[in-house]
Amino acid sequence: MPSAVPDTEVEVPLTNGTGKQLNGRATWHAGRHERASSASPSNCSVDTFNQLYVPNTGDPWNQPYLDHANGVHEEEEAGGPRSRAYARIRSWGDDPKTAQFPRISKPMELMRHSYDCVVIGSGYGGGVAASRMARAGESVCLLERGKERWPGEYPDDTGDAVEQLHYSGEFAPDWLPKKIVQGGDPTGMYHLIFGNGQNAIVCNGLGGTSLMNANVYLEADKDTLGLEAWPKEIREDPSCLDEYYDKAAKVLEPEEYPQDWPKLPKLDLLEKQAKHLNMQDNFRRVKQTTRFRNGPNSCGVEMSPSSLTGQDPTGLNDSSKNTTLVTYLADAWNWGADMFCEAEVRYITKAPDIDMGPGKEPEKQAGYIVYFAWHGRNRGHFKTNLHGDLMWVHARKAVFLGAGAIGSTEILLRSRDMGLEVSPKVGQNMSGNGDIFGFGYNTDYEVNAMGNNFPSPYHPIGPCISGIIDKRSGHENPLDGYVLEEGTVPSALAPFLQAMLELLPGSVEATGEGLVGKFKANLARAGSAFLGPYFRKGAIERTQLYLIMSHDSNQAFLTLKDDKPVLEFIGVGRSDHVSYLNKLLERATKAVGGTFVKNPFATLMGEQVTVHPIGGAYMARDGTGSTGVTNHCGEVFTGLGEETHPGLIVTDAAVIPTALGANPFATITALAERSVDLYTKKHGLEIDMTENGLLDLFGPPQHQNHRKNCKWKEHIEESQENAKIDSARTAISTARRLNDSGFGFTEVMSGYVHKDTGLKRDNIDTYELAARTAKSLSETARFFLSVQSFNIRSIVNDPNHRAMLTGSFVCPTLEGSPFMVQRGDFNLFLLDRKAPGTRNLTYDFDMRGINGRKLHFHGYKVVDSSVALSPLHFWKSTTTLYVTITNPLPDSLRSCPDADECGLLGEIVAKGIMSIQPMDFLSEVLTLTPTGSSLYRKAMSAGNFLTFFTRKSMSLLLAPLTPLQYPSHTYTGFTNNTLPNKTYKIKASDGVVTSLHVWEPTNTEIETKNLFMIPGASVDHQIFALPTIRYNAVNYFCRAGYRVFITVHRIGMLMVAQNDWTTFDARLDLKACLEKIREEYTEPGEEPEPVYTIAHCMGSVALSTGLLDGAIPAKWIRGITCSQVFMNPIWNTLNMLKVRALPIPGDRFYKFFAGDWFSFGTSRNDSLFQRGLNELLRLMPDERKEICNNASCHRCTMALGRCWNHHNLNEATHRQIDRFFGGVSMTLMHILMKQGYEGGVMANGPLFERLDTRANVRRLKGVPILLFVGRDNAVLSPASTERTYEILTDTFGAGDDVNGVQYRRRVVPDYGHLDCWMGRNAWKDVYPFIREEVDRVVRGEAYRFCEPDDRFKKLVDTGKLLY
Repeated sequence: MPSAVPDTEVEVPLTNGTGKQLNGRATWHAGRHERASSASPSNCSVDTFNQLYVPNTGDPWNQPYLDHANGVHEEEEAGGPRSRAYARIRSWGDDPKTAQFPRISKPMELMRHSYDCVVIGSGYGGGVAASRMARAGESVCLLERGKERWPGEYPDDTGDAVEQLHYSGEFAPDWLPKKIVQGGDPTGMYHLIFGNGQNAIVCNGLGGTSLMNANVYLEADKDTLGLEAWPKEIREDPSCLDEYYDKAAKVLEPEEYPQDWPKLPKLDLLEKQAKHLNMQDNFRRVKQTTRFRNGPNSCGVEMSPSSLTGQDPTGLNDSSKNTTLVTYLADAWNWGADMFCEAEVRYITKAPDIDMGPGKEPEKQAGYIVYFAWHGRNRGHFKTNLHGDLMWVHARKAVFLGAGAIGSTEILLRSRDMGLEVSPKVGQNMSGNGDIFGFGYNTDYEVNAMGNNFPSPYHPIGPCISGIIDKRSGHENPLDGYVLEEGTVPSALAPFLQAMLELLPGSVEATGEGLVGKFKANLARAGSAFLGPYFRKGAIERTQLYLIMSHDSNQAFLTLKDDKPVLEFIGVGRSDHVSYLNKLLERATKAVGGTFVKNPFATLMGEQVTVHPIGGAYMARDGTGSTGVTNHCGEVFTGLGEETHPGLIVTDAAVIPTALGANPFATITALAERSVDLYTKKHGLEIDMTENGLLDLFGPPQHQNHRKNCKWKEHIEESQENAKIDSARTAISTARRLNDSGFGFTEVMSGYVHKDTGLKRDNIDTYELAARTAKSLSETARFFLSVQSFNIRSIVNDPNHRAMLTGSFVCPTLEGSPFMVQRGDFNLFLLDRKAPGTRNLTYDFDMRGINGRKLHFHGYKVVDSSVALSPLHFWKSTTTLYVTITNPLPDSLRSCPDADECGLLGEIVAKGIMSIQPMDFLSEVLTLTPTGSSLYRKAMSAGNFLTFFTRKSMSLLLAPLTPLQYPSHTYTGFTNNTLPNKTYKIKASDGVVTSLHVWEPTNTEIETKNLFMIPGASVDHQIFALPTIRYNAVNYFCRAGYRVFITVHRIGMLMVAQNDWTTFDARLDLKACLEKIREEYTEPGEEPEPVYTIAHCMGSVALSTGLLDGAIPAKWIRGITCSQVFMNPIWNTLNMLKVRALPIPGDRFYKFFAGDWFSFGTSRNDSLFQRGLNELLRLMPDERKEICNNASCHRCTMALGRCWNHHNLNEATHRQIDRFFGGVSMTLMHILMKQGYEGGVMANGPLFERLDTRANVRRLKGVPILLFVGRDNAVLSPASTERTYEILTDTFGAGDDVNGVQYRRRVVPDYGHLDCWMGRNAWKDVYPFIREEVDRVVRGEAYRFCEPDDRFKKLVDTGKLLY
């Protein structure tokens, strides 16, 4: 702003970065060029990240402020702390529960499978490695166990702090047995590690311990660096670290507490104590990384001057602290590093060789596999799987361990157990850095050391540590050096601090106090007790906190017990030197009239507590693994010799070989800078030191990291991965930009998957066979996947919605296991196009193994009509996953529109079944989590999801009670319109006109033969030329070299069918059609050839009447395939009941009430009688799996019997079944009922003479006949074909056909009636044996069909046509 603007405070409406005004207001100091914070409700989730937000460049609040007169954020002179109002300001928002904060970490959904460098931890060592390697042009992945929190999100009271507490280790007080303990949030900010002899406190979070340390920047003294424990490269030249200290200081910008800022009572008291101890020459103000001026820091992040709250130990919310979050990490983000939170690294292995495919030699794979447990998406509820089913990332070149001394050492110990060769010294030579805590309770002076989120500007607390008594030099033995610092107690400890100090045993009270002095001391105690810890004259406000850093014995070690890290500190807290330091604190406290109280760990447990654990992966003093774990560069030894693992580098406190006697983070940072610098020089990398501009943490980074010099194959893979990541990022950013709510959960499924390339069929029998085989071979499989939808509206409203899958898949029988799952697709209750009334829960994802092998996983849960009214079946359906694993395909082939199921394309690798165990289901319920920008939006998201899930579930569970499905007005799913090449109008001898459709053969390589096909009653040619299946009968026989003729006779789907014609009448149409075929398709002068005929159901009955009564000469027929029946129709049980059980035959009853015509079609506007009938038909008894709510399907079943096994039809066929059925007259129905009851074909009434007499049957002599029937036929009994077969063989014997047996019968398992022709898999299960019979009869016994290379063969070969 112009300098003329008065230095006042103004209130401005709070916006979310896109011009939208939000609830609440924020205050900016107009005289300080503060960037307006973008604020919207936040749940502090690590899955929010800022490069997804698209700022509105037209909004001036979205622009970094540029003062053209004075430059960008001209730094100002120190001028004292801000006002009380200013102290309330968060850097990034107003209230952590309603504010939006930057997110430089990314959701796990956007992780790549491989990076040049993987950095573990985000403290000083990890931050340095991430920043420098990103600037060197390397792709960087940083993994942090904790969550991302920014100033304004750190706990500021006891309740919040307790929620962020995590404890682990071996609880070992002197007076209790040792016990391994673990509790609290594993990603909580504060991690208390119990040890045997000493305990440690570290920090989890993006920024590591820098988020909660005391900011003190102390370089190690040269005497300490010259100790024998250091490698000779450092001990012989301690000044070698100077340039790296300078690099660290340039980034972290340490400075002393300004002289012209308000006096701090605790600092003044320490100075008094230094004089009493005769150490005034050793007292000074210490450099710290607290900022005392406004403007951007060295990395371009906008900062604020300190509000002097003293809250450093629990996290500063005033944005005045140069943590690694706002320095190295923000810089790494700006240079293209990817950071992921809630990722607890477990161990590291060398990368295995790359699988190049069958028959090829594996290719050497460089780098390491870093295994980690992802705590996001509430995965911690699966306690066993969290650390059992790990995710991983591949580091192609280097891994930098910066997880802290305990964290990095734990990782190396576990890596050793998992086969990584390291020095046996791992875990040894650890130190607590000589840390000693103590309290000077109730002194004679005001101290004001209690942290306060909103301190008075006239009574500031100050930074945690501002002064130091530095006694590191002047000792004959450098190990006697130490530093003594004052400190603050965070407000989270305020409520119970006095009780702790009063009740702890072993306190040393001041001596020589008179009666007045004791009265004042007791009065101060009472004041704090009754008026609270912030009472100005109370005992707590007069309490000094001490922190000493010295040199301990470095004899501690870390081990793993039950896979959990356990600290063993031998002798710490019992040495003479520690006793001397405690005496020193007693003297300092006594000098100011206070009571000295040791830290509670020392008093209650006989142990010390440290905030500076070091060692465990320490540098070797002689350059070999026999005296250390790493060399002077931080590179890990492979054993006892000099050889190291290339690129496996420790960059944190774990490499420090001895206690420093000072705050260690400056040295940690310098050593990390040195290690990274040596690595880059060794590998010819150059770190770009270009300074950042002012960073917009709500916008995209200024630099993008693109991998250079990779092979063409790797480049293609990376391009494909980039496309998927961009797609995922777009989905997430769109949802965030539109402020959409989401929903997620985590799921574990386990089972058995059998590796076998021959398991090609997609049916339950195949999956069950695979699972049984896998179980016998112990081929187990398990996945641990998190499902996240970023837009609940798409779940509810988009039928093809997708949620994102992230996690791991483990199957030891598959080479490359465990597999990483990234950006997979999950669909909830997706309509199954392959089966009617069926919904699927599908899992579709590519996965990559640690050996580089890529596979595709497709799994689906089938929820169909079998769950109706059965909660047990519903549970089984929703918890059973049918799994197919295939080799991968390019995305262009995987997403092709002409495939039945894109997820099943590719060469089959394995199949099996997985399921959810009851206990895992309970854990899954606990992970259900709505996301949203406010509590209201989260509640709405949860409500919408649960409503959607309940509605879909109930529609299946209560399917018989749901509204009827009436015929649709539009055509859907017509994927194979098979139009005839020619159509003839056929006039029978009695003048009735019907149709004859002709299809020419599509296979011209074979001699053309004629094939006559006859559909049944109430249907037409479409049952053979079905447009809703990909491969119908006409397609099949045309490609086999046949010219196909299909009649639509008078009892089919024609208007003429309403004229009371019967099967006996229809024989005249068949005769006329045969005459037409003989006439039109016979060469002049040649004798017409007999025609092979395929007849279905009542079309077959009509044909039999014509042959039996002689109307159709048998010599015209080459052979017959009879579908379901020929001359002996026998109704199945339910149809027989309609004839025998009802008091009035069904046809007469219907004719009386509704007329002579029964239509299979219906509508919502039908007559009241018909609609009532539709509702009544719901009650027809049938198997649960055959229940549906399709009104036309019910009507077909009522009139004819159930014509199919529903699972054999696809959704399009079943949904539009009315388009393939016409109706039936009661006259026809009457004769059909009579024939089915008596078991033989008849002439018309009134005589109804049987035609299947022995004399008539002999007319069939010489005609080969194949009879087949669906085993589950619910229309006609299988006895129909059985009786015909017996009559034929009794009459003609085995037959005299020279080509073999004339009469054959076949029962088709798992098929019903019409599904033998209309089923989606009939091309594989039924058509082939019919064609074989036709070929045998027409082309000869020796003929063998050769598949033509056409589109159908391609559909089958590529797996696009499922069966």
